[in-house]
Amino acid sequence: MVINLTVNGECIEYDGDASRSLLDFLRIDMNITSAKDGCAPQAACGCCVVRVDNKAVMACVRSMYQLDGCKVVTTEGLSEMRKTIYAESFVSCGGMQCGYCIPGIVMQADCLIDRDKHIQRSDIVKAITPHLCRCTGYVKIIDSIETSVERIRQDDESPLIRNINQGVGTRADRYLGNEFVLGNHLYTDDMRLEGMLYGAIRFIDSPRSRILSIDTGDAKELEGVVAILTADDIPGNRFIGLIQHDWPLMLEANDLSTNIGDVVALVVAVSEGIAREAVKLIDIECEVMDPITDPNKAIADESDVIREGDETNVLSRSRISRGDKDTAISNTVYSVKESFSTQLIEHGFMETEAAVAVRDGEGVIVYSQGQGVYEDRKQIARILNIDESNVLVRMIPNGGALGGKEDLTVQGYAALAAFILGYPVKVRLNRDESIMMHPKRHPVSMNYDIGCDSDGLLTYVVANFIGDTGGRASVGMKVMERCAGHACGAYHVPYVDVDAYAVMTNNIPAGAMRGFGVNQANFGLESVIDMLCLEGGFDRWEFRMKNALKQGSMTTTGQILRDDVGLKSTLIAVKEYYDKARFVGISCGIKNTGIGNGVIEGSKVSLEFVRGDYVVVRHGWTEMGQGVNTVAVQAVCTELGLSADNVKVVIDTSDEHNTGMTTASRATSLLCNAIIDACSQIKDDVNGQDYSVIAGKKYIGEWTVDWTNELGSRDEDILTHYSYSYATQLVELDDDGRIVTVVAAHDAGKIINPTLFEGQIEGSIHMGLGYAISEELVLKNGVPDNTRLRKCGILRAREMPDIVVLGIEVPDSNGAYGCKGVGEIGLVPTAGAVANAFAIFDGVRQTSLPLSEVAC
Repeated sequence: MVINLTVNGECIEYDGDASRSLLDFLRIDMNITSAKDGCAPQAACGCCVVRVDNKAVMACVRSMYQLDGCKVVTTEGLSEMRKTIYAESFVSCGGMQCGYCIPGIVMQADCLIDRDKHIQRSDIVKAITPHLCRCTGYVKIIDSIETSVERIRQDDESPLIRNINQGVGTRADRYLGNEFVLGNHLYTDDMRLEGMLYGAIRFIDSPRSRILSIDTGDAKELEGVVAILTADDIPGNRFIGLIQHDWPLMLEANDLSTNIGDVVALVVAVSEGIAREAVKLIDIECEVMDPITDPNKAIADESDVIREGDETNVLSRSRISRGDKDTAISNTVYSVKESFSTQLIEHGFMETEAAVAVRDGEGVIVYSQGQGVYEDRKQIARILNIDESNVLVRMIPNGGALGGKEDLTVQGYAALAAFILGYPVKVRLNRDESIMMHPKRHPVSMNYDIGCDSDGLLTYVVANFIGDTGGRASVGMKVMERCAGHACGAYHVPYVDVDAYAVMTNNIPAGAMRGFGVNQANFGLESVIDMLCLEGGFDRWEFRMKNALKQGSMTTTGQILRDDVGLKSTLIAVKEYYDKARFVGISCGIKNTGIGNGVIEGSKVSLEFVRGDYVVVRHGWTEMGQGVNTVAVQAVCTELGLSADNVKVVIDTSDEHNTGMTTASRATSLLCNAIIDACSQIKDDVNGQDYSVIAGKKYIGEWTVDWTNELGSRDEDILTHYSYSYATQLVELDDDGRIVTVVAAHDAGKIINPTLFEGQIEGSIHMGLGYAISEELVLKNGVPDNTRLRKCGILRAREMPDIVVLGIEVPDSNGAYGCKGVGEIGLVPTAGAVANAFAIFDGVRQTSLPLSEVAC
């Protein structure tokens, strides 16, 4: 069957597999990569939407036989005028962050504009509801489309007036934003190298089983298979991990699996399709055992350990005990005890894991989307048994991470195959595999006991947390440490007694996810705060204002806050909304900036003028949509008076700017401090002359935090973190119990870029609302009940309420320009505010997430 179609005006005769998807054809045969594969063939995310005969179509489920005589248009085929308008509108309105979903949304908008003459905001919301965005909360996407509609209707080809000042505090343009909007940015899965081979992973069949044998014979016979690699082929150490080296790249015979994401083999073939067919032919004989999926059972039966060699299933215990218990109890008039639980959550980043590796002499070059290129390098060198200097990791700005790309996944397999075979190799996970493999948000069960005196001043908090950290360590101990360290939330409490446990089970590993344990604790705490207000007859806003942290107050860990604290300012900012609303939930939040807890952390950066006033900035942080490259440009423009067009940003491991993982909301403050240091040296050398006098000279800037204490420290001056950010959020319900408005007041210290700041908060609230009312990854016996992205409960545009973002600026002495972390605090208070709103509405206190029978 010959199928005739046009693609972006080019006539095509196709005589291949008629059942093949249009997405596969576009990406592989046509090398058109603006149409993204976010979930194929699930048709859940909309990243692959293209235009087929004036209709928006998900290319992952449109077969070639359906396209005879059709006209297909992708962003590449749009008119130059429309390309310009969409790119400028999305960049100026802040409608893209990681950018992975945007080309598909642009094509959806393009069809809407040509279909409807009178487009309202509600029409845009309806049109983009088939699309998922995990970054923006949809607000600025809708703004961007509205702007595009107006300009296209008016045939307005004049460029938008660009802000000449791109420095700190301005709405500077997203760095290279146009490329992301139109799909021209190449993510790792978009890369194609000459002679490239493709890898596919063979996972274990059950979460807890003893491997008896691995038979790859039939798979090797499949035409197109180049190699099948197993644990025996690993030249170095097969055990890797961010903190503990307990995660085998591949299991071998006699190993005991600990979770459904464990791997036994890697197939490398001339195409991904062949590699995946071969994976199905690998036979694994196992002794299947009953998985341990209940953390309480895992604690109780220490004779049955998840990881062989362990003496207990308790991975870690974090303990805080401070203050005078007897005095606290004697001063207590009102008290509340309650138990809470939170659920397992999938990150749902739109770009699944992918990596490309190339053999390079005695080492490898790896193109990574991970959250820490230096951590990737360290673990890859360990796998290959080579020096780290022989591993160059180049960071490819990714399609979202949210903590889920901290642990090494596909990078190790691509590097191993390229190193052994000598060819470029790409390894990627499809959506089902991604959900099975990468660590999730910790489910946590907790018990809270809190009290206050007759005036409503808190007297004590006693809390116990058990976090299910799954079958591998990942960063589980640090997540639960953070949970413990934020157990009292944003309030001063005289007596504190907290225990937090990370417990191994045979569930999918849990690790880093936006909020990093603080969300869980805050949900429980803010719920019992409202319960205590009901018990004592206190106004909920006034109670929080009375107990709010301020300069001189003490955090959960015992740290005295020396800087001004913006929490009360956030409470004041929401007061008018609180007073007007009938059914309103309120919640405060605090979130650390930086890892802290005794860890030495910092940032290095290099600046080099390569010609005239054109400077190249090199750093080690990951760009994942939060805008770290944009704020780097803003800092350089502020310090050196340059135009943003004269600043280039590069991220790789060649300059040894080891920053560790891009986590803990710290990249902006640490990176900008390092840039300020480098620019200070430059200004001293230039001394008023032209920058050409220092052409070719490299300037290294550095800023280090080496003064924090370990959790539970008995030091006289406790400094758990170098900085904190603060927030208050309100959630308002209408008379039918629907969430209609979220008001978010956030102390960001100094707002480096208002557009990025608002986008981070709006996106965080989207995630926080999903956490509260809809999201959950359900496991049965350690295996996902469903690996469809649609079933994860991520909210769509039509399900989102109005969001009001109120920026508060109370500078921090350690933050560059006074800034504080923004990326995670945005969803710390949300679930508590939602739970409190519904308790006010119907008088029922729900204690488990997601809440039942609620809706936006």
